[in-house]
Amino acid sequence: MQKQGEKVMELKPFKREFVFPGLVAFISTQDEQGVRNIAPYSNIMPILRPTDLICVATWHKRDTLKNIRKTREFVVNVPPVGMVDKVIATAGPYPPKVDEFDVAGLVARPSRMVKPPGIEGCLAWVECRLVKQYVEKQYVLIIGRVVAFDMAEEFMDVDGGINPARAEPLMMLQNNLGMRFVTLKDIGRFEPYGAMFADGRDPLAHLYR
Repeated sequence: MQKQGEKVMELKPFKREFVFPGLVAFISTQDEQGVRNIAPYSNIMPILRPTDLICVATWHKRDTLKNIRKTREFVVNVPPVGMVDKVIATAGPYPPKVDEFDVAGLVARPSRMVKPPGIEGCLAWVECRLVKQYVEKQYVLIIGRVVAFDMAEEFMDVDGGINPARAEPLMMLQNNLGMRFVTLKDIGRFEPYGAMFADGRDPLAHLYR
């Protein structure tokens, strides 16, 4: 219920996404001939814990989708803010046979379990294989199974997570004019996973040992 004197704005379609900050990630793929492709994505989410499945939302007319359908493999690369100049450089409408690693001046990082390479200089690399597609009229949801997940140790904190001040993962907020690139800020609040459960125990705690 709206509070008395409170000013609010109803967000129409195409503005509702303004509220949700998105992690900027680069998805790297390659076609059957080995031509490498990179595209920036923000509509990415892990599917619960443990993170062995990842969902990516994409338009139909993307070389990334075509490559994933043909080879069933892709890599989600998590960049730091220092790679912000590569977002537009990899978003252009290049012909399918153009190697976007060369266009964007990015260095390939050999993957462990899939053929598409990752991108050097990123914070983490999530190697995936296609599990399922949910095809709708305007978009496709890609479900990928994580087959390898590596993180650069220099960006980890003492408890094994990402150090936001050191890593500065690249994120994005949107407004009427376009995209504003931002990063995380640690507010100094911490709660254990078990705090969400009545008995105070995290049922997945054994997986972190």
